[in-house]
Parts: sequence; C-alpha cells; structure tokens
Amino acid sequence: MTEALPVNDTSAVKVPTLPDAQTVTAVKHWTDHLFSFRVTRPASLRFRSGEFVMIGLMGDPHPETGKQKPLLRAYSIASPAWDEELEFYSIKVQDGPLTSKLQHIKVGDELILRPKPVGTLVHDALLPGKRIWFFSTGTGFAPFASLLREPQTYEDYDEVIITHTCRDVAELEYSRQLIENLKSDELMQELIGPENLAKIRYYPTTTREDSPKMGRITTLLQDGTVFKDLGIDGMSADTDRAMVCGSMGLNTDIKVILEGFGLEEGANSDPKHYVVEKAFVG
Repeated sequence: MTEALPVNDTSAVKVPTLPDAQTVTAVKHWTDHLFSFRVTRPASLRFRSGEFVMIGLMGDPHPETGKQKPLLRAYSIASPAWDEELEFYSIKVQDGPLTSKLQHIKVGDELILRPKPVGTLVHDALLPGKRIWFFSTGTGFAPFASLLREPQTYEDYDEVIITHTCRDVAELEYSRQLIENLKSDELMQELIGPENLAKIRYYPTTTREDSPKMGRITTLLQDGTVFKDLGIDGMSADTDRAMVCGSMGLNTDIKVILEGFGLEEGANSDPKHYVVEKAFVG
C-alpha cells in the first residue's frame, strides 16, 4: 500500500527555522522499508542530473548541554535538473541515526539541505558512445530517476538500458512506476519526445521473491543472459557506456565485469567509459 501526500496550497510552507532548511511538499511510502519525498528547491541551487547533496535533520539534544547537531547523509537527487522541486528516494533503517527520523517526515516539515551538489554519475564524466547502461540496486536507482528525465541522456545515446535489482517485487515499484509514467506523461512526451522515450529498455530483476526475471545483474551479465534477453551482442568500449550505483558488492563486482569488456573507469576530470558512485551505497 502506498500513500501520497501532495501539497495543494501554500499554507504548508512555513518560515524556515533550521539552517539551509527546505520544506517537504510530498511523501510516498512504497514499502515498509522504502519511501520517497519531495522538497522545495533553493532558488540558487544549480546541479547536473545524477548529482547528490547532503540532507538531514537535527539530532537529539545532548543529554548534558542540550545542544543539537545536524545529522546529514549523502542523497542522490532523483528529480532532473530542470525540476522546480527536489525529489529523493530513501531506505528506512529503524535504528539508523538519520533514517529512523527521516522516515516519519510529513508534508510541511522541514529538513536540512546543503546546496553543494557533487557526484560522478554525470554525462560529463563519460566519453561519447551509442548505448548507455544504468546499473542499480535498491535505492541506487535514485540518480537514474534523474538521468532518465534528463533530455541530454537521449541526445547523447541511441539506446538507454536501465537495470534495477532488488530482493522483492514490491521494491521495484518506484522504478516501474517512474518509467511507466515517463512514457505516458504529456510533459515528458513534449520535453523529450516519444521517439526518444522509446529508447528506454527497462530490465528489473529480483534476488529473493519470484518474478519474471530472477538473479543478480552481475550474474546475468557474466552468463550472457542480459544480452540474450535484450538482443544485444555484448558490450565494448567502442559503443557502450555505463553508470553504476548500488551496494558495495555491486560496485565492486561490476567494475571487474565492465573492465573485462574493455571499459575504463572515468571521472569528471578524466572522461572514460564508465563511472561508479562511491559516496554511498544503498
């Protein structure tokens, strides 16, 4: 069961009381462990689709001094650079210092947002190519939610393949709905074009619950299943580019696989064939 809480008027927007405060405008709980939310965007904030920022809340008062310190974590911005608001996709960790509190936010609440975007999952870090692969696990889908709504993605590539691996089918719902809505939304049709949105190849897999496609994406790459399913003759540095965001296991294993195909890791200062987000895992 999901729950959407949109803002329909300006009464929910309060005068900020936190440093670098932004106001929550929508919250949606996808499962007991996953939720997404939107917040106001600072007028001065400029970022490239795929980057992340530090967001958080104030911690509990110190038992002796009563002082509070901000609890901040790196979160990929799931909304594209042109969006008027900022969207985030998060896991719920019951004993986590931040997410144990963050999961209870409501429309009208404030959170701290440090307006200094950074990250490696940007188009500038890749050399030109014909096909882009977005490899994600869990909430690692967030930066690709941004890039899938970024017009440059479709200007740069003839084919856009997004893989999303989770334990259970319900955990794929955020990505499934986003891509489904992407292809039917009038604004996206106008902004990106139906011929470009047709470039998207969505490849969801599960590792625990039965689904149409089971298995870790690394295994499915190694045994060739992905290529057979998509009708693609492998990967090469001549045509393929990749971005990776997920668990530490995915990041480590997929680097070996990509380099086995001849791809080299790039960076903002040295564009190559693939990039991995190292700031966090999810």
